[in-house]
Amino acid sequence: MNIAIVGTGYVGLVSGTCFAEMGVNVTCVDVNQTKIESLQKGEIPIYEPGLDEMVLRNQREGRLHFTTDLASILDDVEMVFSAVGTPPDEDGSADLQYVLAVARTFGRNIKKYTVLVTKSTVPVGTAKKVKAAIQEELDKRGVNVPFDVASNPEFLKEGSAITDFMKPDRVVVGVESEQAKELMTRLYRPMMLNNFRVIFTDIPSAEMIKYAANSMLATRISFMNDIANLCELVGADVNMVRKGIGSDTRIGSKFLYPGCGYGGSCFPKDVKALIKTAEKNGYKMSVLKAVEEVNEYQKTVLFNKLAKRFDGEANLKGKTIAMWGLAFKPETDDMREATALVLIDKLVKAGATVRVYDPVAMNECKRRVGDIVTYCNDMYEALLDADALLLVTEWKQFRMPSFGVMKKSMKNALIIDGRNIYDAKELAEAGFEYSAIGC
Repeated sequence: MNIAIVGTGYVGLVSGTCFAEMGVNVTCVDVNQTKIESLQKGEIPIYEPGLDEMVLRNQREGRLHFTTDLASILDDVEMVFSAVGTPPDEDGSADLQYVLAVARTFGRNIKKYTVLVTKSTVPVGTAKKVKAAIQEELDKRGVNVPFDVASNPEFLKEGSAITDFMKPDRVVVGVESEQAKELMTRLYRPMMLNNFRVIFTDIPSAEMIKYAANSMLATRISFMNDIANLCELVGADVNMVRKGIGSDTRIGSKFLYPGCGYGGSCFPKDVKALIKTAEKNGYKMSVLKAVEEVNEYQKTVLFNKLAKRFDGEANLKGKTIAMWGLAFKPETDDMREATALVLIDKLVKAGATVRVYDPVAMNECKRRVGDIVTYCNDMYEALLDADALLLVTEWKQFRMPSFGVMKKSMKNALIIDGRNIYDAKELAEAGFEYSAIGC
């Protein structure tokens, strides 16, 4: 089977590479000439464990190709996946200009039956706009070429995207015709020989499933953070509360971990987009508005704890604050909507010196904020003469540090843990002052 994937960002590159690993002949397309030239040389623009080796192997074995010219390959493919960006517009709605640009190119150049599959996260109703854009281009050409549109939202978690793709708990596919359904079944069957977990729906339902799933997970995170903040006020321990409610089979334990806010490419954008979709249809998503409000507040919690410890924000001037973790989560260099960006901004404005370390996101941080912080070569260098440590991202190497080395390095043995990865009793015995979320 021959397919094309337009967009070599996170979703497009991971999806294309994994399809190639399954034996599909894949051509990845991007308008960015520099990016394509880099990929042709085996240079990977994103950090995802295991992706480099898989890209190189499938290029070498002739199943994975890269080009800037979608029109030149349309005669040879059965399906085109659209995996271009849908960034939030100024009002929070998804910007569909790139999605519709792919549709127009598709319509201007197809000569035989081909399916255009939207893999990007798009609002309900996007497929109708895509279909209309294709038909408009066909009408301009004065031709009647058969085509279908379909929706195949991705559910990849950064840091474990390859496993998520190759061993999915479900694949959601929205189709309008049996012909499109048969093609999608052929494509996904090899990876699901033992348990065919493809859920076929109508297209609007498939578009809604992705937003609903991410919004539910974001809701659980914000709910637990709200509970954690209340726990601190009333003297309860959120870790005990989490275990207590997570053991209820109706609730379960996933996404009930309190922390210093969620970020990334999906949750913030998708929550905003779903709120905006509701507004356009005359409905107010009250729960999701609260989810968003709680999360924005949660990103300031570590700063608030720090300011309170030093008797006010004004007293942070001249202090040296270490930060461990910059990416929004471990195993990625993604800093979109990251809590670290909020903390850096507030600390710098308060007059503090900020020393940072992250295993993979240092270059991304420098690209975003420049030299307003000090970039350190390792986690312990970041602690030199620090008045406090803010633990922001729970990378594995941060979980069992040498507390002895830490205490000798720091001016003031204060740890504020934004991910609740340390044991308060152990840190007290080591001579640290310790504060976490909700306990």
